[in-house]
Amino acid sequence: MQKGFINLKDKNIYKPLSLTKDMQFFNTSDTTQRASFKEALLEGQAPNYGLWMVNRDEVPKLPHSILKGMGNMRYSEIALHVLNPFLDMDIPKTKLEEMLHDAYDERIIPTSIQQVDKRRNIMWLTEGPTYSFKDYAARFFGRALSYFLTIDGLQRVVLTATSGDTGGAVSDALHRLPNVHVVVFYPEGEISGEQRRQMTTLKNNVFAFAVNGDFNTCQDLSKKLLADKRFAERVFGDKDRFTSANSISLGRLLPQVVYPFFGYSRIDAGGRPMIASVPSGNFGDIMGTVIAREMGLPISKIVCGVNENREFVDFMKTGKYKVEKTKSNPSSAMNVNHPSNLARLVSFYDGQMVDIRGEDGSMIEAGHINKMPDLNEMNADIFAVSISDATTYRTMKRVYDGHGIILEPHGAVGWAAFEAYHGCKDAALIYETADPGKFPKEVKKATGVLPETPPKIKQQATMQERTYRISSEPEITKKGSVSSKEQAEEAKQKIAKLFS
Repeated sequence: MQKGFINLKDKNIYKPLSLTKDMQFFNTSDTTQRASFKEALLEGQAPNYGLWMVNRDEVPKLPHSILKGMGNMRYSEIALHVLNPFLDMDIPKTKLEEMLHDAYDERIIPTSIQQVDKRRNIMWLTEGPTYSFKDYAARFFGRALSYFLTIDGLQRVVLTATSGDTGGAVSDALHRLPNVHVVVFYPEGEISGEQRRQMTTLKNNVFAFAVNGDFNTCQDLSKKLLADKRFAERVFGDKDRFTSANSISLGRLLPQVVYPFFGYSRIDAGGRPMIASVPSGNFGDIMGTVIAREMGLPISKIVCGVNENREFVDFMKTGKYKVEKTKSNPSSAMNVNHPSNLARLVSFYDGQMVDIRGEDGSMIEAGHINKMPDLNEMNADIFAVSISDATTYRTMKRVYDGHGIILEPHGAVGWAAFEAYHGCKDAALIYETADPGKFPKEVKKATGVLPETPPKIKQQATMQERTYRISSEPEITKKGSVSSKEQAEEAKQKIAKLFS
């Protein structure tokens, strides 16, 4: 048995997954295990803390005729062409079309492409219900989950860790669904008040927990609970009651394949490939863009901009993956020292990355490389760069002074990352992932201008909050913070009380 793998038969934790020709997603921790999209969505996290992933050789290719016709399609129509090949075994095409039309109603979630100059274009993924690119994945995730739960008469508790925007988007998308409860873990004091209130003011079936620790602590805590089938059985009488809405969920990943197609369809690329510049935290948007390129979207280079949490940048340069303590940056949603989706990216390039854990789920080694990916090919496809806080603020000011455009810190990382890339002269699509009004202090500090507050955030500022707290201390390791045994026990006690 490879280092870091639990013997699933001995543990008898997970139900066996049958292998059939219809199951196209594999477990990054054990590539012999396969699941349908439905199974992967309901399970959330694959056995042994793995992620469900599509095999690179099985990624569907979109015909050139469809790509060429996307300029005349609405977002939901493009989404249907992109997602149906992945989902047609689980969701009838007519139902998927209905689902996507509802999820991406342009009156609720419009997508804007702003041409800045001959080369640079900004894709504003910021105009949905929670003013974040997370809305795109969350709205599809919520509808797909509700569809499967309804037809099978099931219920789920959706566990979500957030570094800022995911929690609000998932909470909004799943709010008041009759067969779903949402438990969100957020790092206390490390997200903006605007982001926090998008979770804490909804109430009903949404329960927001402030966690003593950083995002990595929250993410680790969520993964531990997802893997604890005995706890789910004890509290709910259903060992499969928990699922995930983080980007570890396949239902969150696949929708992120869509917006690069939409962006390309709306820019003037002169018939040439484009450069996609992507600010990256947990790497769902990067992984989605990599899959889009594999489907046939003409992308000459994917620029991966991270903040001062530069583990991936160093890995791309040296081949050594070393997780350091999480650094706090103005691009707070990207304060991630060990991106979950990196395991998917490594697998895509013929490698394998796993987290080595003990019997109780405690982290022993984050991001152990069982098999090195093809780093030469990764570097050929992806340019990775770390953007300092000082550069982030300078970029926000320069873009405002030079173009009259207000970027928030994450979009500024995307812009600065593109500027750092000195490759081909193709047109660039820069992802702007959050409304500047969610980060007023940072925008004012950089530009001297206070951004306009979005309407729903104004409303939530006056609403009463409901917050729970995990106050136990996290476990501090040489490589940063992870959830402690005490935190896991405290979380289980409080969740059990909520549902008793």
